[in-house]
Amino acid sequence: MERKEDVLKTKYFKVHAVLDLKDLLYQSAKRYKNRIAFKLKDKVGKIYGVKYTEFKDNVEALGTSLIDLGLNNKPIAIIGKNGYSWITSYFASSIVGTVVPIDKELHVDDVINFINISDAKAVIGNEKYIKNIIDNKDKLNNEVVFINIDNKPINNNALKFNELIEKGLEKVQNGNTSFSDIEINPDDMHILLFTSGTTGNAKGICLSHKNICSNVMSIAQIVKVDKSTVVLSILPVHHTYECTLGHVLVLYGGGTITYCDGLRYINKNINEYKPSFVICVPLLLENVHKKIVKTLQKSLPSKYFNTDKHFMDAMPGFLRVIVKNKIKKSLGGNIKTFIVGAAAINPNIIESFYKFGFKALQGYGLTECSPLVSGNNDFFYKADSVGLPIPNVEYKINNPDAQGNGEIIVKGPNVMLGYYNDPEATDNVFKKGWFYTGDLGYIDDDGFLYITGRCKSVIVTQNGKNIYPEEIEYYLNENPLITECIVIGVNYENDRETYVNAKILPNLEYFKEYLNKENITDDDINKEIKNVISEVNKKLPNYKHIKNFKIVKEPLEKTTTQKIKRFGNNLSM
Repeated sequence: MERKEDVLKTKYFKVHAVLDLKDLLYQSAKRYKNRIAFKLKDKVGKIYGVKYTEFKDNVEALGTSLIDLGLNNKPIAIIGKNGYSWITSYFASSIVGTVVPIDKELHVDDVINFINISDAKAVIGNEKYIKNIIDNKDKLNNEVVFINIDNKPINNNALKFNELIEKGLEKVQNGNTSFSDIEINPDDMHILLFTSGTTGNAKGICLSHKNICSNVMSIAQIVKVDKSTVVLSILPVHHTYECTLGHVLVLYGGGTITYCDGLRYINKNINEYKPSFVICVPLLLENVHKKIVKTLQKSLPSKYFNTDKHFMDAMPGFLRVIVKNKIKKSLGGNIKTFIVGAAAINPNIIESFYKFGFKALQGYGLTECSPLVSGNNDFFYKADSVGLPIPNVEYKINNPDAQGNGEIIVKGPNVMLGYYNDPEATDNVFKKGWFYTGDLGYIDDDGFLYITGRCKSVIVTQNGKNIYPEEIEYYLNENPLITECIVIGVNYENDRETYVNAKILPNLEYFKEYLNKENITDDDINKEIKNVISEVNKKLPNYKHIKNFKIVKEPLEKTTTQKIKRFGNNLSM
C-alpha cells in the first residue's frame, strides 16, 4: 500500500472555492445552468427534472418569503421526509437565518423540546409532523409560523409551501433583492443540530457555512463528483452525513440528486434512476452483498465457492468479466462508488465489492466535524481502515497506549463552533485548538486511521443510528419505581446488531407504597418494571427501544463524584 510520502506527493482533483452556501448556490446555478440538479416524481410517478437555475430560483423565492414573514436572522426548524422541498428549505433557512434540522422519528415531545431550545420562530415540514406539533402547540414557548410542505392549510394553522415559493418568485421578478443582498459571515452559526432528544441531555451542535463548505471542498479533492454523478438519497437528510455528502457535495460538483421511495423500493429506484453513487450505512451494503452472493451461488458451479480464494478470484478471466457485467447491470448499470459510514463494516465486504468492480469507500466522521474527518478515496484505500485525513484536516491520537491506541483528536475548518449555549460542554471537548472526539483508535505507519471503540457512551446500531443512553435513562429515572439505572448496548453471539438493554435498581420502598403490600416479590418487580419500559418505549423511535432489562439488588458502581460508571461491572448483563 502507498505510504505517507506518496500521499504528500499526490495531486488531488482540482476544486473551486466557495465561501458559503449562498455562494455555492449561485455559483452552481451559473456553472451548471440548465443541467438537471434533481430528478423527481410527480403524483402519478412520472420522473421529471429540476434544473440548477430552477433550484436557485426556488431557494431565492422561499428565502424572500421567509424574510417577508420576519424570519431574517431567526432559527427555522425543518422536519420531514427526504425530498426536494426539504433541501430547498435547508438552503433558504440557513441563508436567511439558522436552520434547525430535526429527526422526524422523534416523539413529538422531543421535537417540541428542540423547537423550544433553539427558539425556532418557524417550522417547515410535511403535514404529518406539522400537525403533531400543532396538536401540542400549548407546549411551545413562543408563537411559531408553520409551513406545510404538503401544501394544505391544516385548520388555517399552516402556510402552504408552494404558495410561499410562488409569492417569492413574483417578488424577485418585481425587483425584490432582499435575499440576494444577504451578506453571510462564514464563521457565524447558521446550522444547529441536536444529538439527543431529552431536555436534560440535548446537545446542540453549532455549525457555520465555513464548516460545511470546507468539508465539501475537501471531499471533492479526493472523491470525483462531477456532472456525470447521479446520487440516490436513501439515508435521513437531517443527518450531516447525508446532507453534506449526498446533497451539498453533489450540488457543488454539478451532479444530480434522486430520492428513494422507501427501503423496500431501493432496487426499483436503482434501476429507475441508475445512480453512479450510493451513500449508505454498512447494513445496506451487507444486504446488497448477500443478495449478489446468493444469486451467484444459484447460477455458478459450487467449485468457485469451495476454495480458500474469493469466489471471483477462483473464476477464469472471461467468466469474471461476465459476472462483473451482470452484477453491474443488476445495480442499474451505472454504479461506480458506494460511500459507507456511520458504523463499522466487515473489511471482507469492502474487498469483495472491489472485486465486483465497484469502489466501496469507508470513512469516519461525526456531526461535530460537519461530518467527515477521514476517508478512503479515489487515490488510496485500505479495506480495514477508515482512511486518511481529508485535505486541510488533521488528526492524531491523544495519550496512546503501548499499542498506539487512544482518543482521536481533530483539528480543521470543518470542526464545529461549539455546543449551543453550553460553554462547559464546549470547553470539555476543546483543548489547545484540538477537538476531542470521544472515539478511540490508532494510526498506522501509512497514516491510515482505525476505529477501535468509543470513550463516549453513545451506542451505534448496525444501520448507523446513534443512541445516547442518557436520553433513555432520563425517561426511566422519571418513574419513582426506579432508584437508578444504566442503559447499555449489547451484542449477542453470531449477531452483529447492537441492542439496547437496561440495568435497573428498583425503589423497594416506593414499590411497597405503590402496590400497597409489605412483601415485594421478584415477580412483582419484573412485572411493574416491564410496564415502565413499555411506556418509555412508546416515547422513543423503534431503534431506541429497550429490548431487555436486568434487575439489580445493589447500587450501580459509581465514580468518586457519584456518577454512574459507564464501564467495568456496570456493562455486564
